[in-house]
Amino acid sequence: MPDSTGSGAGTAQAALDAVQRYPREAIAIAQRVLAAGPAAGADERSTAERAVGLALRELNDLPGALRHLRRAVRTAGTPRTRALARMSLGYVLANAGHTAAALRAVTAALPQLVGADAGRARMQRGVVLHYRGRYDEAVRDYGLAVDIALREGDLLLEARARNNRGLLNAYRGAAGGTDDLSRAAAAFQRLGLDLAAADARWNRGIAAGQRGDIAGALRCFATVDEEYRRLAVPRPALLLDRVELLLSVPLVDEAVAVATAAVRELRRRGMASDLAEALLARARAALLAADLDTATEAAAAARARFRRQGRRTWAVFARHVELRAEYRRGTRSAALFTAMTRTADQLDATGWPGPALTTRIEAGLVAAALGRPGRARNLLAVAARARRRGTADRRAQGWYALALSRRLGGDEPGAARALRHGLAVLDRHRMSLGATELRAHSGTYGQELAAEGLDIAVRAGAPARVLAWAERWRANALRTRPARPPADPDLVAALAELRLVSGLLEDEVLAGRPATALRGRQARLEQRIRDLARRVPGGGAVLAPPGVGALAARLGPRVLVELVAHGDRIRAVLVRDGRASLHDLGPLAAAADLARRHRFALRRLVTTGDAVAARAGAVHAAVALDRLLFAPLRRRLADRALVIVPVGALHAVPWSALPTCAGRPVTVAPSATAWLGADRRELPAGPPVLAAGPRLPAGHTEVCRLAQVLPGARQLTGPDATAAALTAALDGAGLVHIAAHGTFRADNPQFSTLELADGPLFAHEWEAVARPPGCVVLSACDSGLTGVRPGDEVMGFTAVLLALGTRCLIATVLPVPAEPTTALMLDLHARMRAGAGPARALADAQRAFGAAGDGPARATAAAFVCFGAG
Repeated sequence: MPDSTGSGAGTAQAALDAVQRYPREAIAIAQRVLAAGPAAGADERSTAERAVGLALRELNDLPGALRHLRRAVRTAGTPRTRALARMSLGYVLANAGHTAAALRAVTAALPQLVGADAGRARMQRGVVLHYRGRYDEAVRDYGLAVDIALREGDLLLEARARNNRGLLNAYRGAAGGTDDLSRAAAAFQRLGLDLAAADARWNRGIAAGQRGDIAGALRCFATVDEEYRRLAVPRPALLLDRVELLLSVPLVDEAVAVATAAVRELRRRGMASDLAEALLARARAALLAADLDTATEAAAAARARFRRQGRRTWAVFARHVELRAEYRRGTRSAALFTAMTRTADQLDATGWPGPALTTRIEAGLVAAALGRPGRARNLLAVAARARRRGTADRRAQGWYALALSRRLGGDEPGAARALRHGLAVLDRHRMSLGATELRAHSGTYGQELAAEGLDIAVRAGAPARVLAWAERWRANALRTRPARPPADPDLVAALAELRLVSGLLEDEVLAGRPATALRGRQARLEQRIRDLARRVPGGGAVLAPPGVGALAARLGPRVLVELVAHGDRIRAVLVRDGRASLHDLGPLAAAADLARRHRFALRRLVTTGDAVAARAGAVHAAVALDRLLFAPLRRRLADRALVIVPVGALHAVPWSALPTCAGRPVTVAPSATAWLGADRRELPAGPPVLAAGPRLPAGHTEVCRLAQVLPGARQLTGPDATAAALTAALDGAGLVHIAAHGTFRADNPQFSTLELADGPLFAHEWEAVARPPGCVVLSACDSGLTGVRPGDEVMGFTAVLLALGTRCLIATVLPVPAEPTTALMLDLHARMRAGAGPARALADAQRAFGAAGDGPARATAAAFVCFGAG
């Protein structure tokens, strides 16, 4: 954030000096001066009013700040004091969105000031120019202020000017920003200005985010957040910086929530300038969330405010969001093309290279759709220059533009090479992100590039290349183990506290008592855990997708079916006996709809009993989905074991309920790369671990009976089945079976839980396991469900275990009743104990169980899926 204050005289000067250190104390000191009335002298009163106004600005009371600063101008007895008051008034006017009046006020103050005072005025003018989007002029005024400060030996002025110049250069991607901010923070610290030092350190976080260091920015923001809380000074405008960082990952849902909160809070406080930026942030978040109506409405509101405030460059940015929303609606008109090209040029001219790049690429695509390939190639050639510089997403977009230009020119191999370069840039960026959540969400940026490469391969009818492009973007977060320090005591403590709070919350809910305070505490703890997990530095190497030969060597007689979304169609690459074939299966939307209907019918069948309608619905949906997915493949499948790589909503399909898969060993994997890595792993030799959670008598019985099937197994039941004990027992175990209530969190799968004696065990916690177990069986409801993000990135217990190195996971994708599940699990483990592989053992147990049972029993059996490498 830009910052500003100035100087005065006497006791009022003491108030002014305290503004950024102790704003409330500054107000108290100044009010004592004002209470003295005329006896205090005109300049002393003016300085006191100025101190109150600037302190209220620190406390985000802009209307109050403006009242006192206008009084400071009126009260001043000398030209110098009046000029200083005008200077401060200009700064707060800019904050309030009155940038034209702000520039007039600061410019009028300049002729009356010399020495360090002139330097402060130059800095304030830079702030106003910064708000108006006149960045080159702002940098020049900041530089003049630094020169004056060095000449006058004014360390405070130098620190403030460097802070502002560093922040602006960080946003513009210019050199020197981080150095200015570091020097500013150190100077503020030497001067004892804790709040100003915190602001400068926060700005270093912004600079880190702008250069793509997401983990560094998050660490910085978290540290400075604690400092702001210690100083008890609100900083609602900083929500905008958090939105910017969330959008850069992108963490879309969270960005939408934070942007909405920022709009509400800044409107309440009357912070007009920041409110306009918050509306723009809300529009950008809505655009990423595909909420086009909100994006258009918020961007239009932001643009109107920016224009009233004289902030033309910001108005152009808002216009860019409006045009992108129109493009996303499918509009391809000459009017849209003209508006986009004009806006792209304006964005470039006013210092918004990222939005200019996106707008220019989309304008090129509109031109191509309008039959103007020459104009399209020209626009894309300009956009392609971005591939050599800037953040990872901009460089990737530059390669995307080059690929589009080459395709328009008929050079499909050249286009594919450009797309591979772009995806390689994003792979390197992903490795800089340590947290699983960040890596999973970062797949958004590769979506367009991978889709373009896939389209080239599909149109060429090249199944091996289709498979390579599908794998190039799919489940990339699973290619390396999540990075995490050996021990993070803050994270461990936060998870332990969340476990306690979650247990208390469940007790209150079950007792029918209100639990508002506990829910709030739970939400705050979850946010803290997310922040701590996101700070983890990245590392590791990216595994290249395997070719057909490597897969075939491991598959043996098995058949791999990788489902691929291509536009609105679902296609399959089938690998069998060393050869790959490509198949068009049908509409993607129809497959997703049938999968949802099938799950709904099975869930109803399990939970309501042998209902005729539910059974008929399940059978009908299963037959229809089976026909869509497998009819074109059936001759090639024969009776072989299957490895299935789903897409989108099909990750939640109970595959054994489909006729083609019934009784057949089926393994489900997030990607062929993940399957191959898992299939190559050796099972660890540690003894089996059996654990039962509370409030599940059948689970305790299940574990006791399994102990007879698995001699030498370590049992964790009753009070011994704690989160810490189970997590420790996972380390190096060959087989783990957990019978416990489970909860899948669709909003954040890393907070999915298994209920244990001391409260819930979170998916987050298993990422700390050093030696992953070989095979894990979870008989809890929905334990195999995953959250699917762009790029078919999966999150939840399945993703955590496979990323750690677990070879196989057997879990449910539906709720299951406890008693019949126990019989199925005993049969499953007996077959695995006898030497059958997990997928074969599960298929045989499901077939035997279904043959002997009714509709609900068959649905219960079908709920279990073998993930990884069975």
